[in-house]
Amino acid sequence: MSRAGTDPVAPDQTRPGADPGRHTQPPAERTRVEQDSAERTGGERTGPGEAELIELTIDAVAPGGHCVARLDGQIVFVRHALPGERVIAEVTEVNRGYLRADAVTVLEAAPGRVTPPCPYAGPNRCGGCDLQHVSPEAQLDWKTEVVREQLRRLGHLTPAEVEALGVRIEPLPGGPLGWRTRVRYAVDAAGRAGLLKHRSHEVVPVDRCLIAHPAIQALPVLSSDGQRWPDAEAVETVASAGGDVNVRTVVDGVQVNQRGPETVRELAAGREWELPADAFWQVHPAAADTLVGAVLEMLAPQPGERAWDLYGGAGLFAAALAERVGPTGRITMVEAAPSGVAAARRNLADLTGVEVVSAKVETALARRRITGPVDLVVLDPPRTGAGAEVVRTLTGVGARAVAYVACDPAAFARDVRVFAEAGWRLVELRGFDLFPMTQHVECVGLLVPAGPES
Repeated sequence: MSRAGTDPVAPDQTRPGADPGRHTQPPAERTRVEQDSAERTGGERTGPGEAELIELTIDAVAPGGHCVARLDGQIVFVRHALPGERVIAEVTEVNRGYLRADAVTVLEAAPGRVTPPCPYAGPNRCGGCDLQHVSPEAQLDWKTEVVREQLRRLGHLTPAEVEALGVRIEPLPGGPLGWRTRVRYAVDAAGRAGLLKHRSHEVVPVDRCLIAHPAIQALPVLSSDGQRWPDAEAVETVASAGGDVNVRTVVDGVQVNQRGPETVRELAAGREWELPADAFWQVHPAAADTLVGAVLEMLAPQPGERAWDLYGGAGLFAAALAERVGPTGRITMVEAAPSGVAAARRNLADLTGVEVVSAKVETALARRRITGPVDLVVLDPPRTGAGAEVVRTLTGVGARAVAYVACDPAAFARDVRVFAEAGWRLVELRGFDLFPMTQHVECVGLLVPAGPES
C-alpha cells in the first residue's frame, strides 16, 4: 500500500477506482478463485457463449468486485450484482471452467442495492468503480466478507480464529465521493479524455468522474470542457493535500508537464512532504494518517527501539517510527525505486536516526545489506505480497512484532499462512475503506511470535 513517493501512477489507474499501487492485476490474469473453479471442472468448456443472456441466483461475494453464481454446476463471476439477487446476466467472457457476466436486469433486488450516483457506472460502461450499485454500508460488509474469506481459504485460519480477530472494514472521513486525489485519464482516437471499460482498453469519454477530488473535477481536462488531447496517450492529474494541482500528459511514453508545479506538497504524520508530481502517494486524503495511526497503535514503539521499514517509499512509516523511538532509537528503511529513495532522503534529512537503503527488500535481506538486532518491522509490500522468502527471513531476525500493511487480502492471507508455519500468529487486524465505490480494501495486521504471552 503506502509505498508513498515510490512510483508513477500505475497504468491501470486509467480506471480511477483501481487500486493506486504499482501491481494491479493485468486484464488477462485469472484470480485464484477462477483457477480453482477451472480445476474443479477439469478445464472443460461448457454452457452458453459470449453475449448470451442467462438467469442466475447470486450466491456470495468474491475477490475482484464480482459475485459468484452457478449455472448447471458451472461457476459464473457476475459484476453489478449482490448476494441473494435474481438477475438476468449477459455473458461477457467464456473461459475453461468458468464464465464472466454482467447483471443487466435485476429481477429480485437485495436490500443493499442503490441507484449508482454516476451515469457512467454499470454494464459496458466505465470500469473504474465496481460497487456503485451497492450502498455505502453494504460496501463495507462486502469488503469485510472478502477479507474474512481470504483468511479462511488462503490463510488457513479457522472460522473461530477469523471471528476472534473481529475484522470489520472501517470507513474513512469524507464519504464515498470526491476523494480520489490522483486520476489518470486515458485518451481515445478522437483526443477525448475518459476512463476504461472493465477488462478492456476501450475508452469511455466522460464529462465528470464523481470519485475524483473536487480540484480535479474542476480541471479543464475532459471533452465536456471543450478540451482535446490529440497527441496524448493519457492525461494524469494530481490534487495534493498541500493545495498543489498538477496536470501532465503522456506522449509516446514520456510525461510532459502541462500545468502546475513539478513537485507537490503532501501533509501526513505531522510533516510536510515534497514529492515529484508523478510520484506515488496514497490517493485518499485521509489514508496516510489512518495507516500511520494503525501501525503505531499496533506496534507501540518504545524509546530506543530499532525498527525496519521495508518497501518504505518516501519514508512515511520511517518518519512516524523515528518520532516514537527518539534519538536513541534507530530506523532502517529499504526501498528499491530511485524516486522513492530520493524522496525519502530529502524528506527525512532532519531525522539523524534514519538510514535509507536503496535495494530490493529480498536483496537487502539475502545479502545482509540490513542486519539485526531489530525490535519492530513495518512490512508494506506491493500487491503481490512479501512472499515466502521474505516472510521466513523476517521470522528469524528476533523482532518482537511485525505490522503488515496489505493492499491485497489474498496476498496478505498467503503471507499470514507462511508466518503461521514459522510459529507466528496474527493477533490483530484492521481493515480500511481507502477506495470507496471500488472493490479494493487496505488492511493492517499485527503478527507476533507465538508464545505464552501471545
